[in-house]
Amino acid sequence: MTTPAHVAIIMDGNGRWAKARGLPRVAGHRAGVEALRQTVRAAGEFGISWLTVYAFSSENWSRPKSEVSDLMGLLKIFIRRDLAELHQNGVRVRIIGERSGLEPDIAALLEEAEALTINNRETNLVIAFNYGGRDEIARAARRIAADAVSGKIDVDEISVDHVTAALDTSEIPDPDLVIRTSGEVRLSNFLLWQAAYSELVFLPCYWPDFTKEHFADALRQFSARDRRFGGLTAQGVAS
Repeated sequence: MTTPAHVAIIMDGNGRWAKARGLPRVAGHRAGVEALRQTVRAAGEFGISWLTVYAFSSENWSRPKSEVSDLMGLLKIFIRRDLAELHQNGVRVRIIGERSGLEPDIAALLEEAEALTINNRETNLVIAFNYGGRDEIARAARRIAADAVSGKIDVDEISVDHVTAALDTSEIPDPDLVIRTSGEVRLSNFLLWQAAYSELVFLPCYWPDFTKEHFADALRQFSARDRRFGGLTAQGVAS
């Protein structure tokens, strides 16, 4: 079976999982954190070098203040409780997303997680926090425009590589596989540039129910795909 080097996951369905059980939404988020713990461990067992998770989008700030507060609290708990284990297991933590405007304690925790694990090489855990694909591309465009205005680059020389290098993920390979749980079939502003040729797998289970077996099923689906990257199939038939 072909194992993807980089898997990205849209962890969707915490709220609906909780509603189906008559529980508050925060209970779904707590269960989702446990699913994340298990998934990070499974990624290491499967030999996946890069795992990116959509933890908090730039649009999530529009949710009720109580829910946002709960999510921030869970992020703090996850980093404080799990960072030592991640570090011990050789996991390097990277954060993508807009950091300006974050509360100082949240920003400090993110920086601590990155600094502590910077030399780890077993698995790369990329956490998309306060992240939105369109916002990321807009910020990249501003960086490139500033370079053009200052004369560092000629406008006619701007290429795909220049845009890629200006993104939050400049040092991160594009995802081979994007998984979304909950049955929704869309990217929801996640890695819009980077997922141009990713294989997409949509699973009906809510995120708190996502198990190692679901992960293995998604990997099997990936392995069965014919990745052409806009070219021809092995049989010479165009898509």
